[in-house]
Amino acid sequence: QVQLVESGGGLVQPGESLKLSCVTSGSKFMFDVMGWYRQAPGKEREMVATITRGANRNYSDSVRDRFTISRGNALNTVHLQMNGLKAEDTAVYFCKSSGYYGKYEYEYWGQGTQVTVAS
Repeated sequence: QVQLVESGGGLVQPGESLKLSCVTSGSKFMFDVMGWYRQAPGKEREMVATITRGANRNYSDSVRDRFTISRGNALNTVHLQMNGLKAEDTAVYFCKSSGYYGKYEYEYWGQGTQVTVAS
């Protein structure tokens, strides 16, 4: 059974940094796409950043130039370096993997980690 586990969330002040990590267990193949999504209270879940098997990156406009997504050395590990955090970045951050294994489409989510930016 595939499991994604996020870590690294916490409470920081505006302008500070955090690094989130997502570790996967139960998978023996590289996911096509891994990404970070977030959901703030009362809002829809939104894409923050994604990275493909070929290391192509995509960012939401709200985090471009502040956040960096990268794959870790271990299989299906992904990080999110968040710099210059703002109050509006406060949300639960979820790790997601997706793609196709043959004709089978897969999508896995982690449980989320809370990021709170407040002075």
